[in-house]
Amino acid sequence: MPVIHLKLSGEQDNSLAKELALTISNLTKEVLNKKPEVTVVTISFIANDLWFINSESLTELKTNSFHLTVKISDSTNLKDDKAKYIDAVHHALASRLGTMHPVSYTAIEEMKADAYGYDGLTIEYKWINNRKK
Repeated sequence: MPVIHLKLSGEQDNSLAKELALTISNLTKEVLNKKPEVTVVTISFIANDLWFINSESLTELKTNSFHLTVKISDSTNLKDDKAKYIDAVHHALASRLGTMHPVSYTAIEEMKADAYGYDGLTIEYKWINNRKK
């Protein structure tokens, strides 16, 4: 159910993308308690010349960066879980990607259960029907 998009600075690297998709999926399971079988991860690479922080490219800054967005159902995780996830993502990516600009973001977007879903059904509908079983 989580939909995750990771933007990485640098040239496309399919093996790195596969490795980081696994890392992010595992962190999402371990820290946010989300099911891997319904976790989607997409990864985009953006050239360092096209990534700017305070109007300076990452090439000029001689560093790397990332921006991860994860969409989850509203009110399914505590603030502490979300803080741990943001920290874990940052450390996992920094350890793999090297010099990381501090302005590298992780954003957790909480979606209302009646406005989010998969397989043609809302999360709210799935939650209600699973409680009946």
